[in-house]
Amino acid sequence: MSVKAFELVPAVERDLLMGDKARINIECIECCGKHLYVGTNDCFIHHFLLDEVASPMGKLSYSAQKLLNKYLGLKKPVAELRAASALERLIVLCDGMVFLVDMVTLESVPSAAGGGVKIRGVIAFCVNENPVNGDPFCVEMAILSSKRRTVQIYMVHKDRVQLVKEVSTPEQPCALSLDGYFLCLALTTQYMILNYNTGASQDLFPYNSEERRPIVKRISREEFLLAAPGGLGMFANAEGVSQRAPVSWSESVIAAAVSFPYVVALDENFITIHSMLDQQLKQTLSFRDGHILQDFEGKVILASTKAVYVLVPLPLERQIQDLLASHRVEEALMLMEGAQRNIPKDKFQVLHRRILQRAGFIQFGKLQFQEAKDHFRKGELDVRELISLYPLLLPASSSFTRFHPPLHEFADLNHLAQGDQEKVLQCKRFLISYLKEVRSTEVVNGCREDVDTALLKLYAEQDHDSLLDLLASENACVLADSVPCLEKYHKYFALGLLYHYNGQDSAALQVWTRVVNGDLQDSTRSDLFDYIVDFLCCCSNLDLVWKYADWALQKDSTFSFLQRRSSEESFSIGLKEKSFCLLFFSPRLVLSLLSDSSADAEPLTKARERLQAFLRESNLYRVQFLLGKIEDCEQLLLERATLHGKLEEHDKALHILVHKLRDFPSAEAFCVWASSGRDPAYRQRLFHLLLEEYLGGEPRVGGGGELEMAAVDVLNRHGEVFDAVRVLRVLPESWSLQLLRPFLNRAIRASMHARHTSQIAVGLAHSENVQLLHDRLKERKKPIFVSEKKGCHLCHNTFKEPDVVCLPGGVPVHTHCVAQRIKDSPTKRHLTNSSNHT
Repeated sequence: MSVKAFELVPAVERDLLMGDKARINIECIECCGKHLYVGTNDCFIHHFLLDEVASPMGKLSYSAQKLLNKYLGLKKPVAELRAASALERLIVLCDGMVFLVDMVTLESVPSAAGGGVKIRGVIAFCVNENPVNGDPFCVEMAILSSKRRTVQIYMVHKDRVQLVKEVSTPEQPCALSLDGYFLCLALTTQYMILNYNTGASQDLFPYNSEERRPIVKRISREEFLLAAPGGLGMFANAEGVSQRAPVSWSESVIAAAVSFPYVVALDENFITIHSMLDQQLKQTLSFRDGHILQDFEGKVILASTKAVYVLVPLPLERQIQDLLASHRVEEALMLMEGAQRNIPKDKFQVLHRRILQRAGFIQFGKLQFQEAKDHFRKGELDVRELISLYPLLLPASSSFTRFHPPLHEFADLNHLAQGDQEKVLQCKRFLISYLKEVRSTEVVNGCREDVDTALLKLYAEQDHDSLLDLLASENACVLADSVPCLEKYHKYFALGLLYHYNGQDSAALQVWTRVVNGDLQDSTRSDLFDYIVDFLCCCSNLDLVWKYADWALQKDSTFSFLQRRSSEESFSIGLKEKSFCLLFFSPRLVLSLLSDSSADAEPLTKARERLQAFLRESNLYRVQFLLGKIEDCEQLLLERATLHGKLEEHDKALHILVHKLRDFPSAEAFCVWASSGRDPAYRQRLFHLLLEEYLGGEPRVGGGGELEMAAVDVLNRHGEVFDAVRVLRVLPESWSLQLLRPFLNRAIRASMHARHTSQIAVGLAHSENVQLLHDRLKERKKPIFVSEKKGCHLCHNTFKEPDVVCLPGGVPVHTHCVAQRIKDSPTKRHLTNSSNHT
């Protein structure tokens, strides 16, 4: 598919080059920066200065100024010109001779030994653009000899040339190119690669030079472009391998050049431009009588027999935008990525992101959502660009404005869908999935409110299961926009969650109770009443809990014990106790279910589990008061044990668990729970209490073996907690070592670990002590300055002699003053003698 990649711009018009001399033809050209050199068939070299001129619209043109022309005096066409700018020389091929001329004066350069610098019998030559010689003031050149089948390598200096290598070829070469040590040659019947340093060669493919003109063009480091049979442009590297697919051009191509990522080819009537990325023909330009095409440092120059032109590449961004405008997304991305090496890194990153974003919207418009998502993610799209397509999804408080120039052609989603509701639905589903993916990434930095609010609106409209997950977790939904939306779609339970997340528990409970009362309709949760009760149990706002207690009691007679009455359990106690009464529905419910012989076992089990968890975790109840209420209930022994633990009556708790309940796992769990957050010694004391209950208690008749096995189990499971020596003293002598092997292993490992830890601590303390001593010695070495102007800190008289004593802190005093101080004081002080001189 075509794309406009280049424009053909005149550089040197016919009149400027040759005036009215009709028989003068262009034979060769060379460009070095702004300097253009043209060789003609009348043995002249013309020197022009080319200036680029940009119009206000950005269109490029060229202004040529003729500086000089010079007749070489050989009466033959100038066949080839190559600039050696470091030497300020032009290398000229004319009448089978290679010689040097000055780039400024165009005068022939005499050799250092006298006479001109000339190499005779030359068919063609080329300059090594990847030289192996490290001398910047020396140019490497390869020439083809007309007298023998050889290639000669010369070093070109400012005033001389030096032959350094000559290699033979199997056939007479007719065209060549050089890169490093590698020669790419067109022989009479084939192409070949030849390493002139090692002599190694590699045949490429056959070619008949008599049928058509061969093309050998260096395009990059150790890579060449060749004209192959069948109208193909073949690529070959120095190893003789083609790493690019060939381009298909005309059978009559006479010249080729590369302006990455394009291959430009010239035939008798046209210029064809192919992409090196996908090998497709991108552009064709009419150009009659063309016979020269060369690229100079990225500038592609053509010549007919009478005039010179520049093939100006259109800005890469414009080419890509044209491709995107034609919805040729893959071509645009391929061109962008293929041209990366020619664009500064910072500019490429910005341009690449923008192209990916535009490509994403094109795919989005085609409902190709996976491709769109990939482009959006890689292009780091501001997600609000996408959200803004959906009417009313962005919060009213959002400050977002769309990128300019626009990334897409859509006004909004309705414009894109053209009334097709199925398309609208697909687009909304895509946005949900995309926002879910990116909301936890850096893409949403700075716009989390916009993203979460949009998600909430989509979830509510689509009745999506993830709405509750969004509101039950950390979110940034804007309250002012979210509340009307949730009310519109009757998502009142979700609305309560939103209020709760924003610290408005009163509003949440008000909405939820209206749903339970039937004032509002929302079927999200059939157990909403139970949820409210659980919510009140966890609520830290005691006034709010008290406010909704009566409502909860009226809704479920199971909680009738909380109805307002003037008993000492309700209103004669303080605020925390009121909270306890509200949160203490679990024990009352348990007692109620225990007294009901017809009650199912499952509700009782769940109620006891809730009560036990509450007793362990809450500190908002009076333990003694509650213990008195269940003291006589033999069915709540586990709960009694927990309450004894709260009072740190651990012996009583363990006695209940071990001897009354025979619940040994719960006994171990009690020790772990009761010692949670305490030091290791506290936990050790509890486990020793448990061991004593197992070994020294009053077992049931026939139950001694069961207690002993429980003792073995607790030792083997928690061996690292116990004091091993103390345990061994109390164990029955009849127990075997094999029985206690796990315990002993754990105890020994724990002892060794403690020992190693202590050794490390001692070592660290010793190291710290050594460091402190070192610092102290350094302090002692500091000089103390005294003078007749300074006074003693003890007697306040000035110093007459340099002998002083230094108090801690570096304060100098008289020796006799400190001697008297020590004599008078019962506590000796550490002093440092000093005899520093002023």
